[in-house]
Amino acid sequence: MNPAAHQISQMQWPRLKSLKPTFADIRTAVTDNAKQRFSMKPNPSLPEPPSPSSENPADWMIRANQGHSIAIDSAALLIPITLEAGNVPETCVHGTYFAFYGEILKSGGLKKMGRNHVHFGTGIPEDGGVVSGMRGDAEVLIFVDVKRCLEEEPEMKWWVSENGVVLTEGDGEGVVGTRFWKRVEGRREGGVLWKDGVKVAELEEGLRNRKAPMGKGGRGGGGRGGRGGGRGRGREGRGGRGGGRGGKNSDGNTEITTEETKPVEET
Repeated sequence: MNPAAHQISQMQWPRLKSLKPTFADIRTAVTDNAKQRFSMKPNPSLPEPPSPSSENPADWMIRANQGHSIAIDSAALLIPITLEAGNVPETCVHGTYFAFYGEILKSGGLKKMGRNHVHFGTGIPEDGGVVSGMRGDAEVLIFVDVKRCLEEEPEMKWWVSENGVVLTEGDGEGVVGTRFWKRVEGRREGGVLWKDGVKVAELEEGLRNRKAPMGKGGRGGGGRGGRGGGRGRGREGRGGRGGGRGGKNSDGNTEITTEETKPVEET
């Protein structure tokens, strides 16, 4: 059983249950989500796979494609990025905020924080379209050289989720070190701060002292990217106390049986 998946017919999370969603509502939310954060999979405990058109909630499981804070088996859930496979992304970028940049530098790089992985996009919002793996209001862009990471630290594993988010657990300390930073720049202001693993400029004081956007409390450098640890009101895909409820499995799926859900952190 996929640990991060939940059977739809067992979704009992109070906030979801109070909305009285139908199975059709849940399916629409999964398929229409702009960043494709969720997947529905056939329930593996069934003797035979269900018909793709089945509307029986017990036939399906739901899971987040990334953003897990419970233990998962990455190899069972994600696609490995390797030099041999030739699937190293040309662009790998983490978005954060000016308020957190200094702390990220002090810590030596990007950290997972409360999640299993540091998250990256393969483009930026200005490229057009929805970018999974990065918040649309990110102020600082940290581009990482994945190829160099794989060459110099092969024990640092890299993955890509079903919806195209690039993920890594980091090194043995859970960090993607600054030496692998290809480039760091302010998205709209601040200029180039880092290039080819070397700092080239300081962040100006006015930007250093800028507060994080509302709801982005806490450190922003790692997997959480500045997300507040609280209730995440009104945030799509989170809705409650993010993190660790439900799912005692270990590969990344959440059973969808319509009476209990687990809130999922957003990227």
